[in-house]
Amino acid sequence: MDIGRGLVAIGAGLSVMTGMWTGIGQGYAAAKAVEAVGKNPEAASQIRTMLIVGCAVAETCAIYGMLVAFILIFVFN
Repeated sequence: MDIGRGLVAIGAGLSVMTGMWTGIGQGYAAAKAVEAVGKNPEAASQIRTMLIVGCAVAETCAIYGMLVAFILIFVFN
């Protein structure tokens, strides 16, 4: 049964990595939003709205990854 625990730990670690990639994606999106506001300052409110919606969607991915990790650790271990 030690192999099963190891596989659960690997799966939990991989699912937590979604948080890392989410942070990278949100940083990239924020950089592009700042660049877009620099090119077109009149559209700042629309760009800000789209950035917040996009970051919220990306953050739900990270939360689901953390939820999967908790399920793997506490239910299957």
